[in-house]
Amino acid sequence: MVLIIFHNTSTLALFLFFTANLLLCFVPSISELQRVGHPAKADGSLSFLVVGDWGRRGLYNQSQVALQMGVVAERLDIDFVISTGDNFYEDGLNGVLDPEFNESFINIYDSPSLQKQWYTVLGNHDYRGDVEAQLSPILREMDPRWLCMRSFIVSTEFTDFFLVDTTPFVDEYFTHPKNHTYDWKGVLPREEYLSNLLKDLDSALRDSSARWKIVVGHHTIKSAGHHGVTKELEEHLLPILLANNVDMYMNGHDHCLEHITSADNQTQFLTSGGGSKAWRGDIRKWNPEELKLYYDGQGFMSLQTTPTNADIVFYDVFGNVLHKWSISKDLDAAV
Repeated sequence: MVLIIFHNTSTLALFLFFTANLLLCFVPSISELQRVGHPAKADGSLSFLVVGDWGRRGLYNQSQVALQMGVVAERLDIDFVISTGDNFYEDGLNGVLDPEFNESFINIYDSPSLQKQWYTVLGNHDYRGDVEAQLSPILREMDPRWLCMRSFIVSTEFTDFFLVDTTPFVDEYFTHPKNHTYDWKGVLPREEYLSNLLKDLDSALRDSSARWKIVVGHHTIKSAGHHGVTKELEEHLLPILLANNVDMYMNGHDHCLEHITSADNQTQFLTSGGGSKAWRGDIRKWNPEELKLYYDGQGFMSLQTTPTNADIVFYDVFGNVLHKWSISKDLDAAV
């Protein structure tokens, strides 16, 4: 049994608000992936931030990025935040009582405008700790903003988000883990886990009638950064995205901000991994016609959508706009 003590009525109200919404929003789906509902604004729009690779107790400019996220979140009146993983460095959480949850999350993202739901995926560093701790409802009781599952769907009025557990795809973590120990409970047998995940994702994407389909994972598919292309995702995940006309793939893993397009398909590849420590000057060669942005510093991304438009903006650690990109869809066009 966990005893939660609220020191003021506003904290209690926030907890009750998020708890009630989560209980109402978990709805059954024909897919095996859990589905969470999130309402759009009254005018039909949706605004959110995306940040990844952040949990360093405020160091490496994490606190400064969080401050600017709060400024932008207030201006855009965001609905939620998406975390692209590597939530706690260097080795995830060691349990539900690990003080790093407070020191790297609760105490850092404390702006009033960031007191919204956080939808979170796991990164490879998270798998080096106690994975079940991040998935535990105990963390949601400690801070009702927190929602982390291995793979799940967030459905809004016209946009579906498919959050995918990408770490188990990477062969290196199994064959050459170096000095790291990974928590594979819930993943083994690996082949069955990945097969079911890909099947469920493909089914959910095919069944989705959303105007915008956005897939979120920790690892890169296309990147000119330090890690580059994740060949396992290129082989197994990318064909499903392309076959189902996914509009965007968002990821972290490379500690940079990045936007890659392709002449062969509509999918935008968006890296938001600048939540804290960045890798200055670490860039690979890439077709300049496809590489719309590469920024080797800290920052984050925002996205605003309506049924017909999506506006992507990247910001640096000072809140300066680095890059903008807009996508339009005909309201009468087939999804």
